[in-house]
Amino acid sequence: MVYESSYESGRKPFTPDLQRGKWEKPTDFIFACCGLALKLDIFVISYWFFFDMGLFGILPYYFYMAVYMVPLLVIHSFMGQFSSSGFISAFRLSPFFKGMGYVSVFLSIASLLFYAIFAIVPLIFILHSLRPTMPWSCEGMGDVGNLTTLCNLNISEADAISTLANDTNFDMLHTTEIHIPSVLYFKQHFESLDEDFFGVDDVSQFSWILAGFSVMVWGIIALIFRYFTETAKFGKLLRYMILTTLVLLLICFSRFLFLPGALDGLLNYVNPREHTMLNGAVSMTAVVLQAFGSGWGSVMSLSSFNGFKTNIMSYSWIIAFGQTLVYILFGMVSFILNHYFRTMSANSFDLYVETNWVLYLSSASALATLEWANLWTILYYSMLLIASLIVMITQIFTVLTSLFDEFEILREHKQRVTYGFIAFLGLCSFLFCTNHSIAFSSTASLDSIFTYSVMHLLLILAVVWIYGRERFQRDIEFMLGQPFASWKIFILRYIAPLFLIYTLLIGLIISHMEHIYKSTLVLYISLILVVIPILFIPGYGMYITYLNTGGFCNRFRRACRPTDWYPQEMEDRQKYEEAVGNSDLTHQLYEVTEEVH
Repeated sequence: MVYESSYESGRKPFTPDLQRGKWEKPTDFIFACCGLALKLDIFVISYWFFFDMGLFGILPYYFYMAVYMVPLLVIHSFMGQFSSSGFISAFRLSPFFKGMGYVSVFLSIASLLFYAIFAIVPLIFILHSLRPTMPWSCEGMGDVGNLTTLCNLNISEADAISTLANDTNFDMLHTTEIHIPSVLYFKQHFESLDEDFFGVDDVSQFSWILAGFSVMVWGIIALIFRYFTETAKFGKLLRYMILTTLVLLLICFSRFLFLPGALDGLLNYVNPREHTMLNGAVSMTAVVLQAFGSGWGSVMSLSSFNGFKTNIMSYSWIIAFGQTLVYILFGMVSFILNHYFRTMSANSFDLYVETNWVLYLSSASALATLEWANLWTILYYSMLLIASLIVMITQIFTVLTSLFDEFEILREHKQRVTYGFIAFLGLCSFLFCTNHSIAFSSTASLDSIFTYSVMHLLLILAVVWIYGRERFQRDIEFMLGQPFASWKIFILRYIAPLFLIYTLLIGLIISHMEHIYKSTLVLYISLILVVIPILFIPGYGMYITYLNTGGFCNRFRRACRPTDWYPQEMEDRQKYEEAVGNSDLTHQLYEVTEEVH
């Protein structure tokens, strides 16, 4: 393979954005990537499937982290840091695969529309916690008809039902359900409280109240980008937001330890069980892929603001362990809350629907039982709100960065494009202010396992096969100024793809299980989010091939060749040209030459 310039390929040359900036501190990259783990929809997809395993169920995560998560983090970071470009322009390394960058934009936008509900719900509970009596507390609950709740179920009734459950067939009672007041309160923002509120039928209920709160959420995001558009300021903001989230999480976790059943839940979380390792071997595949953000290419864009010599090898390990810490902390909170509700009801009752969204909905009822309930509710939901905002503004930042890097004309109107993009997201998110928005978000997260697995396989193909093992190893050694062992290349070329294929198959199985319980509309949306992106990538590659000249084989080779692939800083660029040498570089940086055949 040889290199060529944009002039030789007939395409417009890449022009770097000299005003894109850098992180104020190198560690801001670590904080930003760890913030991607706050994508909390992974905790509400299906509690029993992912986090009923406990601490030992997470152990397979560390194995996956070593064999393909950290290696992939290195590839993502390498492409962004070496090229100083977002996840579109970074594919100058192999333009045939540039469609992956546009797919990442599409997936980021789709996830932002779904994810708005995770900021709306905390905002609702925060504002209503300012009232003297919270409407989901037993004192503030309105009329709920004949529904059985934690507030109107007395101890004698629970004991009687438990005794009856022990003396009769369990199947006669398993449909009986205790409703949690905070979940009922959330449902009251819609027209009805039917049993199929979250899920299977095709009729969605729109909520104007949720739409109003959605406007507030997007208004907050617009204000953030009004004052923190510069990279250094944005990184500093993320750093403090993530630290604030973790501090609030630790404070709330410490308070939850005094809930009834909390210690039992914590002991259950850390208790080793044989089946948890096997369950973790399956479900942790979904968690690992969340490290790269909702739109797949976030790490690539975030790393583009690093200094050229930043040690992405050590940073990738720090990021991986930092994200694990986030998962463990939220996992322990989930266990504590679920065991609290188990102590408050008869064991024969089915609480699956009520506690499926335990971190966001059911937890408000637990908080209402505490002293200073209003204060603890505000603190807890402020933590969830900040976490959701971190995910959303990081996605928006990486998308806008990638668009500005790729399309020079947009750089002249950065402020207008930013506000226009946020307004577009805000308007489109109204479509998901429905009772089925939870189903959309959970299903989209599960379907993304398949999509992300395919895209990572293609990334490995592009970098260590098409671009080449030797060139990749040479470039990363030049960038880091230290050796990059050949065994690491071996893992990237052979080991990581095997586990990605395994993850892909697991993703198909999980998606199939999830769609059994979802509506036809959700299925169609999932097909759009999975099939179209997968088909677009080779489609765009063929378009790039068509733009070249010569026979098909020659066109294809030129479409795969690196184009304008070099560091953006002039000093680093000159050193790179000397390191590469004229035998491999067919053009000078200031001079156009003919293609070498």
